[in-house]
Amino acid sequence: MTPMRRLFQMQTLEIALCDSVWQVSEEDAGRVVITGSHGGSSSAVFALGVPALLYVFNDAGLGKDNAGVAGLKLLNDAGIAAVTVFNTSARIGEADDTMAHGIVSQCNRAAHAMGLRAGQSVGDVLMLLTV
Repeated sequence: MTPMRRLFQMQTLEIALCDSVWQVSEEDAGRVVITGSHGGSSSAVFALGVPALLYVFNDAGLGKDNAGVAGLKLLNDAGIAAVTVFNTSARIGEADDTMAHGIVSQCNRAAHAMGLRAGQSVGDVLMLLTV
């Protein structure tokens, strides 16, 4: 299956849906980027090159030593807001499912400062950011 990428707008909020973080491009700077990728360090290193308003990743069940969310700190250190969703709430590798069903599991400090919290749906996060 070929990873999908699509763009859309919700009020003034520009959103990129990328099944893989590798689909993120320079034009996504300042957008909300919802991915199907894990929130590990390798994803974050790639995302560091494109300063999005917010990145949404899958926590991949956390993994050994919380590897599935390790990228949140790296992005936070660069001033980029990022959250992960529970792997049980959205399919890994499917940004559409993350947007439709994802429930935030963890937030970095930059995301927390935007009012984002664990337990919020991705839909609620988007509504909060459009206000």
